[in-house]
Amino acid sequence: MTHTVEKIGGTSMSRVHDLRDTLFIGGRKGADLYGRIFVVSAFGGITNLLLEHKKSGEPGVYAQFANSDTGPGWQEALDRVADAMIAAHEEVLDHPADIERATDFVRGRVSDARNALIDLQRICAYGHFRLASHMLQVRELLSGMGEAHSAFTTVLMLQRAGVNARLVDLSGWRDEGDVTLEERIETAMARVDPASEMPIVTGYAQCAEGLMKEFDRGYSEVTFSKLAALTGAREAIIHKEFHLSSADPNLVGQEAVRKLGRTNYDVADQLSNMGMEAIHPKAAKTLRQAEVPLRVTNAFEPEDPGTLIDDQPAESPAVEIVTGLDIIALEVFEQDMVGVKGYDAAILDVLKRHDVRIVSKVSNANTITHYLDTSLKIMRRVEKDLNDLYPAAEVKSRTLALASVIGRDLSGLSVLTRGLCAIADAGMETIGATQGPRNVDVQFVMERDILKPAIKALHGAFIDGEARLKSVA
Repeated sequence: MTHTVEKIGGTSMSRVHDLRDTLFIGGRKGADLYGRIFVVSAFGGITNLLLEHKKSGEPGVYAQFANSDTGPGWQEALDRVADAMIAAHEEVLDHPADIERATDFVRGRVSDARNALIDLQRICAYGHFRLASHMLQVRELLSGMGEAHSAFTTVLMLQRAGVNARLVDLSGWRDEGDVTLEERIETAMARVDPASEMPIVTGYAQCAEGLMKEFDRGYSEVTFSKLAALTGAREAIIHKEFHLSSADPNLVGQEAVRKLGRTNYDVADQLSNMGMEAIHPKAAKTLRQAEVPLRVTNAFEPEDPGTLIDDQPAESPAVEIVTGLDIIALEVFEQDMVGVKGYDAAILDVLKRHDVRIVSKVSNANTITHYLDTSLKIMRRVEKDLNDLYPAAEVKSRTLALASVIGRDLSGLSVLTRGLCAIADAGMETIGATQGPRNVDVQFVMERDILKPAIKALHGAFIDGEARLKSVA
């Protein structure tokens, strides 16, 4: 346990040439350069072009291929990907020979992908084959191109700087055999010596389980956590472009936020539930079970230790972070629900069928309300299914927001009462509030238009205000 496994996200990868002189090398020389395994994401924006835009939904190669039988749209989209990849490595590579090698790499992968998709279309023109049954493999093939390109480029850059960097390509490009994720990683790392070389590993790993089937675009953190667990890492580190802080500085002010510094996996899970992932919850579970602590740092402040996440409880009760999420409240009212079992199970089946994520829920004698992270378009389908299932029920949904106050231990802090007062003192009103017996989070339900000022009010009451009191004391 002498090495670390470290992950770099896509936004930071777009500035990988800056990281060369700080994170990768910095003041290190000789053996001090090594003992670190890096897992890299695709350059910023590339996966959006390969699949679809994560926020706007604008179709990329995958989405256009899925929606077109023979049209040229997906091929034109693939050309745009090639241009964007080349522009990305031209931005971070200095030597003409390295740029030429990276460009050849891109053109080779893009050509192979194009031929594979054309062949797939040709085969599926026959009635015995269905394109829909191959779309998950298409999605994985395309996504893996982004990480393979960024890893290859990073290796070229580091080798030019005198680092013994080594590409570890887990994307399974042209590989034979159907292997598990564990087998893929163990085979690739079998002859790698982190003590004398710097492995640069693709965030995407091709495997029999199909990472995208369960994790979709969260796959790189799953690869990262499994690699750390299998290699017995001393620590797993995620390098982001910001510190894990007490709130979004754009909402509460840069001078008001506090770096967490130390927290635990309970808090990390609550953050994931609120859509503010420090790490994918399945990846966190892998690290937790392997007893590998996680550290979240700012990639561009390598001298700062960042925030350590482990299984240790808090030394004393404290609020650590305030965050929020836009939600849709789904309310099912049925007078005959009292004393009858099965209503909730049936609702959950409908939500699962439409792949709707539940953030929280409340219920009473004749009403069950789920707070959901989904779109209005999907909610219309959910409502239709529930109306068909319970024609006598009143099913309705409305757009709301949820603010959450989170900490390893909130016992004795009267967070529910003080939070309601803080929001009211700021001239706002909540619709509801909940607190569980585990004392790790308190949730406040409100109209969407007051979420941002409510977060600011809660942060001022619990974190900024407490910090001022401590400084006076």
